[in-house]
Amino acid sequence: MNFNRAVIKVGSALVAPSKAGCSGQYTLAIAQFITKCRQQGKEIILVSSGGIAAGRSLIHHGSPKLSTPVKKAMASVGQMQMMANWQRFFDTPCSQILITQDDLEDRERFISIKETIQIQLENGILPIVNENDTVTTEDLKVGDNDNLAALVAQVCEADSLFILSDIDGVFTKDPHIHDDAVLLPKIDEITDEIYAMAGTSRNHLATGGMKTKIEAAEKATEHGINTYIVNGTKSEVFASLIREVNPGTRFSADKNIISAKKHWLKHTVKSQGRITLDSGAVNALLNKGASLLPIGIKSVAKNFDVGDCVDLIDQHTKIIIAKGITQYSNKELRRIKGKHSDEIEITLGHEEGAVVIHRDDMVILEQNIEVEPAKIAPKACKKIKSESNE
Repeated sequence: MNFNRAVIKVGSALVAPSKAGCSGQYTLAIAQFITKCRQQGKEIILVSSGGIAAGRSLIHHGSPKLSTPVKKAMASVGQMQMMANWQRFFDTPCSQILITQDDLEDRERFISIKETIQIQLENGILPIVNENDTVTTEDLKVGDNDNLAALVAQVCEADSLFILSDIDGVFTKDPHIHDDAVLLPKIDEITDEIYAMAGTSRNHLATGGMKTKIEAAEKATEHGINTYIVNGTKSEVFASLIREVNPGTRFSADKNIISAKKHWLKHTVKSQGRITLDSGAVNALLNKGASLLPIGIKSVAKNFDVGDCVDLIDQHTKIIIAKGITQYSNKELRRIKGKHSDEIEITLGHEEGAVVIHRDDMVILEQNIEVEPAKIAPKACKKIKSESNE
């Protein structure tokens, strides 16, 4: 359990347990743990939920079911409360980093976030990250801070991710319902059976549940990051962590680490369109490590531009076999599909390259996803083929 750089994610149930604003009931013990880790020379990045919960008592709403504008207003005022609550526990400065899905999808902003966090760590500052709920739309939302924490762990190249919540870890059954539920101390591979054990959150202020925690663990472990789900309401948990004893569930890091770019492609970037391929192109991509050429394209769907991420679909099985960054727009691809690469410039009047998607800008999905008639099902993939580094 020894680590050098860790992301610690704290759920809203710990930040605002009474639903009446921020509290030190649980966050004090968490802050003490962070301080001890930093005194040992470890680097910590904190991902904290709780903005909406912290601002709930300050915005009149009159209903347990909150509208989106009300949530945004609560998040805006609550974020200030949450940051002040954390800062009071530390003698060193804290920083506030608010990000969206769009920030993580854009490669330049992705690198900018990474550089910012690195400089802050070098200067003894504790970065505190949250999703920018005030400006996000459904298209720009990561959606929950479990998955956000996994992406942040990737951005800052952490070696460990700790997800703190009001649960002990992953159980064989829901422990709130079944007395014979057993805690799983270690999970080496995230399978469908592990996902089947995931329930839903009972906290109406939370955006995640056990399922999102397992999704986060999958993202992190594929990037070589050991992930732990532990109970942040119990002070003895932190004593165990200091002694390097696992008090919850540990997800083992995958030894076949994929490159940062391919991890970013698989888990962070949302696809804007889809390209259907013939059997020759499918075979070339899956078995020969090839780039995508226009001759293998059968059809193009949805509107997308140069530099957008698209799904690549097998014409016969109707499943997504890969994702990648296209060098041509949907309009251009409709004109050059089925043509040889040396016909691109003649057809379009210009050429951005002989390939539509370069192998380095593509990630193969080993567990393929079936395409729905009207849309692509956004399910997580379980495993990825080993690829070369960037």
